[in-house]
Amino acid sequence: MTTSQTTVANKLPEKKALNWAELGFSYQPTEYRFRAIHKDGKWSEGELITSDMISVHEGAPALHYAQQCFEGLKAQTAPDGRVLLFRPELNAERMRQAAGRLLMPEVPEALFIRGVEEAVRANYAWIPPHGSGASLYIRPMLIGVGQNLGLKTAKEFEFRVFVSPVGPYYKSAGLAVISLAVSELDRAAPAGTGNFKIGANYAGGLLATRLAQELGANEALFLDARERRYIDEAGSANIVVAMTGGRFVTPGSSAVLPSVTRRSVMTLAENEMGLKTEQRAIDLRKEISEFEEVAACGTAAVISPVGRIYVDGQWHGFYKNGEEAGPVMQKVYQLLVGIQRGEIADKYHWTHNVSL
Repeated sequence: MTTSQTTVANKLPEKKALNWAELGFSYQPTEYRFRAIHKDGKWSEGELITSDMISVHEGAPALHYAQQCFEGLKAQTAPDGRVLLFRPELNAERMRQAAGRLLMPEVPEALFIRGVEEAVRANYAWIPPHGSGASLYIRPMLIGVGQNLGLKTAKEFEFRVFVSPVGPYYKSAGLAVISLAVSELDRAAPAGTGNFKIGANYAGGLLATRLAQELGANEALFLDARERRYIDEAGSANIVVAMTGGRFVTPGSSAVLPSVTRRSVMTLAENEMGLKTEQRAIDLRKEISEFEEVAACGTAAVISPVGRIYVDGQWHGFYKNGEEAGPVMQKVYQLLVGIQRGEIADKYHWTHNVSL
């Protein structure tokens, strides 16, 4: 029996006395996290630990050269009490791709899934109950640690998984409608690291988000760095667009993150809603008049309808001039979260049950 199984053996702990419905998207410390170390060419077995601190050498490549990557996924409580993950094997694959790009050792899928499951299981008391509107956010991360000075890969790495109960990313009743402002800054070069989930990409977007907020938007919207014509993605989420003629389109840029949520949304839009899906370059200025509904999508944002986009000094509104979520995004949201929460039959076999 593993340490985490011992923690929850025979009797599940009582849920924490939190106001689940009022949770925001912020860090809430929990009792346990999972850690494995890669040293001398191999991974340790991994273990649960209680300290929420990481002690690293001042020369660690993660600090100097951004040799680190991370993932994000959620655990949800189904109506029957099961604890469900959503397509975690895709998160494991995305982390392996990022690790390869940054010359870090790949975290095997079995270790990745086990680390996630152990962290979730050990922190069962922090998993929000079904119907609360909250979820348990899971953050796997891989960092280069150890003594180093020159620009070279680390000799030691830490894989860690911590969890935190969270509410909606954009705090609002129901399906939050947000606004975006086109950024004058570039997020990623065409052959850069934009399609990898690494910390450096997000740090580079902090200023763009602040500038967008100064214009009255929630987030920045990035265009392609080569021509500054085509939509790439928002500061923290991918973009999907419902266009005239029953088209459901997402950017075909190679510089954007391969989102697990977007991939799932495109499948649902085509198979369950009968929309004509496309993944292609979207020329914002030429095609914006054909936009009926827009949304940002991702693990944290889920589906966040975009009511307005600020571009070239003016606002462009969409469904009911951006005052509320449109029917297409409402429907795809209901389908997605219904599967994630175990409320709708999972015919795609996307959910992963965490045994308790």
